[in-house]
Amino acid sequence: MCDTLVALGNATADGSVILAKNSDRSPNEAQYPVYIPRTRHSEAMVRCTHIEIPQVPETFAVLLSKPFWMWGCEMGVNEFGVAIGNEAVFTKEPHSKTGLLGMDMMRLALERADTARRALDVIVELLQAHGQGGSCDIYHKGMNYHNSFVLADPAEAWVLETAGRYWAAQRVRDVYSISNGLTIGSDYDLASPGLVEHAIERGWCRSKADFHFAHCYTDWFYTYIVACRPRQKTTREQLQAARGQISVAAMTAYLRDHGPRGSDASWSPSRTPATVCMHAADDLARRSESTASLVAHLRADMPAYWMTGTSAPCTGVFKPLYLGPVPTSIGEPTGTYDAQTIWWAHERLHRAALKDYATRTPLYKEERDGLEAAFIAEEGSMYERYHSVPVSERAGALAEFSQLCFGRAAVATQRWQERISDAPIRNRPGFVYAHFWRKLNRMARFPEARSVRSS
Repeated sequence: MCDTLVALGNATADGSVILAKNSDRSPNEAQYPVYIPRTRHSEAMVRCTHIEIPQVPETFAVLLSKPFWMWGCEMGVNEFGVAIGNEAVFTKEPHSKTGLLGMDMMRLALERADTARRALDVIVELLQAHGQGGSCDIYHKGMNYHNSFVLADPAEAWVLETAGRYWAAQRVRDVYSISNGLTIGSDYDLASPGLVEHAIERGWCRSKADFHFAHCYTDWFYTYIVACRPRQKTTREQLQAARGQISVAAMTAYLRDHGPRGSDASWSPSRTPATVCMHAADDLARRSESTASLVAHLRADMPAYWMTGTSAPCTGVFKPLYLGPVPTSIGEPTGTYDAQTIWWAHERLHRAALKDYATRTPLYKEERDGLEAAFIAEEGSMYERYHSVPVSERAGALAEFSQLCFGRAAVATQRWQERISDAPIRNRPGFVYAHFWRKLNRMARFPEARSVRSS
């Protein structure tokens, strides 16, 4: 499950477009930023996660947040400042046993489109030619869903929602958010041929005047189970309330949301239903959590991509990346614990914090917030100096700054992990929650922390 937010220039503090996303997936499904340069291709086909499709002669440079086992990505950007995030949606249309994943279509669109509008066209063309389908989760093989997308560039943004091979799209006017449920009604700007007629034939509405895309095509049972409506309501209200003032820092706060303001003091991932910053708690209704996060600041002249590169934005740090090779310290994680990758190194802090979130996270939250605020301020200074730096030196300067931020965050993460692991547990999780996480740790060969006394 996921949440994707976008604000156009008429709603942000600096007039730029900002897209943000939490990627919610299985807790051991490590995800990492990867850069793929512009590439010319001689091969006729490209192998995606489940199927092969025709390759294009040249693909654009992309920066992706990629689950370790998947060809596609959960979110990403390209050299033209196109940014895309997707969501699982549950519809009345049947699922295909094979086809392109929504994550595959997102990567393909980033590799082939130089605007958000063209990216929408690419996804629609892929949908019609190859369909969407196949298992979307390496840990739950029967997990299938359809997809919705937010597609943005420095000038505009679109929402594209699909149900099988049917789809509707709406241009964003100021702010928008999606959360695992269809949101477009009858006011769409673009739609697939036969969209309304198919709904009438299936008895989902009586006439074109009665047609509402979300009402007609939504599978209401699964949409209710994933608790998307409260999350989408939260993010939409936050965006609308802050119109004209939305910034990178505001978006990071929205992605960390646990409910009512100030609730972190008593909040517990073992007892609270799904929130925007999502935490897994059991094998049934709450088996997904936020495993990576992105805030894409789509300034036309110097876009910056703030990624955690780790799970749980509420326990991690957003760090700046630019289109180019990523810091080597990020590594390429798998589903097995590897302390040499930042995703798994951060899990030592994350999983220690989850043992008593309300007690342990306050021990480093203020310092974490200060470090992240320093990164944002320093990045702003980099932007102010950017055009005074010789063109030949700009990429190197940005890469050096990014590397420095990732290094500082890694040192701080280790320090925080040692600090909170010594803290007594005052609010011990319940049996089901604790059993669930013990099982996950065994699967990943994760080193269990030494026991700490309760107080």
